[in-house]
Amino acid sequence: MYDHWQRELEQAPLIGGGMTRTVLAFVNIVGFAMLLVGCANLGPVTPVPVSDVKSVSGTWRGIVYAQGSEPEQVMLTIRDDGSYDLASAQNIGVSRGHGKIVINQGRLLIEGERGRGVGTLLTNPAGDLVMNIEATLSDNSTLTATLSRDR
Repeated sequence: MYDHWQRELEQAPLIGGGMTRTVLAFVNIVGFAMLLVGCANLGPVTPVPVSDVKSVSGTWRGIVYAQGSEPEQVMLTIRDDGSYDLASAQNIGVSRGHGKIVINQGRLLIEGERGRGVGTLLTNPAGDLVMNIEATLSDNSTLTATLSRDR
């Protein structure tokens, strides 16, 4: 499923300004949703303090939930320096964005082109990591996202 989705993301036409908003919204919504889903379906979860952005670098995939929008698949790629790229699959194409992540008090502070958010890392009893993101866009709309790291 992810291979097919990744090919679509890589081949889809880039869409303009609404992308960043959707991406940021995704980050917030997906994070919150993943937290709820993770807590409900994976058993007890434990917060994992993040000490260095390198510990979360790599590719994360999941779902973003924005106010008034259908859930969207999203792919977040975090580099060791904290910079990130985001791609969200939409009915009309792929929305892309980028920004910077810094660590503060064990949480990810996310600053993007059109908003900002906070990410938390959780683990379940099986040791699976889940990143939950809650974000507010520049128009004050919110989103959540729940992501899992690619293996």
